[in-house]
Formats: sequence, C-alpha cells, structure tokens
Amino acid sequence: MTKIYTKTGDKGETSLFTGQRVPKNDPFIEALGSVDECNSSLGAAIAFLPPTTKEMKAIRQQLETIQHALFDIGAALATPRTRAADVKLEKTRFDKEEVEQLEHWIDEMTAQLPPLHAFILPGGHQSGALLHVARSICRRAERRILPLHRNQDVSDSVVIYINRLSDYLFCLSRYVNYLNKLPETEWVQHKSRE
Repeated sequence: MTKIYTKTGDKGETSLFTGQRVPKNDPFIEALGSVDECNSSLGAAIAFLPPTTKEMKAIRQQLETIQHALFDIGAALATPRTRAADVKLEKTRFDKEEVEQLEHWIDEMTAQLPPLHAFILPGGHQSGALLHVARSICRRAERRILPLHRNQDVSDSVVIYINRLSDYLFCLSRYVNYLNKLPETEWVQHKSRE
C-alpha cells in the first residue's frame, strides 16, 4: 500500500478530478468538505444505532447506501461540468434514481410517524440526535453547492439529492426516536416559557 501522505498538498492546494490544482479553500473543495462532514456524521449515527431489530438493520443499510451516494456526489463535485472532458463527466455522472430512492424511504417512514404539529428540538436517542447533526451539515453542503450549480458546474441531480437528503435525515431522526420510544420535544417560544 502506498503512503497515506503525498506531500502534494503541503502548500495549501489540491487537485480536482480534472487535474486542475486549486486552493484547499476553493468553493469546490468547500462543497466537498461539507459533503464529507455529512458522510462522517452519518458514520457516527450508524455507530450508535441499536443492532437488535430488523428496522435498525434496514436503517443501517439505507445509511450505508447514502454514504456511497455521497462519495459519488464528491466525485461529481470534483469534476466541474464547465471544465471537464466528457469522458470524466460520464464517469462521475450522478443520476436522479438516487433521489427517487430517498423519497420512497421518506414516504415509508412518514406513514408510520405521528404527524407534526410544532417544530421539534434536535435530540432524543444518540443516533437520532446525530442524524439531526447530519441534517444540519447536509443543509450547509447544499448552501456550498448552490453557487456551483448556478455556474452550471454541478448537475441538477446533485442539488436535488442533497436537498432531499436533508428531508430524509429529518424524518429518519424522528423515526429512530420513535422506534426507541423517545418522545419529541416541541419548541416553545421563549415568551411562552417566561
């Protein structure tokens, strides 16, 4: 195995899949970093999932599928559409089928969850709380990706997937708490608490 360090980034630059060298705080790298953070937080949520039920095993499989998709999105982000050769764009294409899968999972969970009547506070089970963290990181990733999309460097499918993923993570955090019989804490406006 080759060494983990290459020393090519020691001057604060890295390479996109196109071969172009960019600063490590380039907008593409900022977007990639947020997607990576989201993926890492999903790994932490998986680590805290109770292993005992078929529902938890299914959730683990879903989250691992999403982790793979986030790596695919990273490849797409590292291949700006206005700068990359067609062969590289084809290799890193991200398709809308992944979005449809998220929507299917959201619909399945929503059918089992009690309806929301107020905003809820992030928390509950360790895994449910970490899924809320992942959701907020996912929203940041979306904010980092949108300017790249406006410049036509990122496909619609990537933007839609990241947006839908935050919806999925919200539903999943609720679902994990529901399966663990942990009640949701509704937001109460500070004036009402006085």
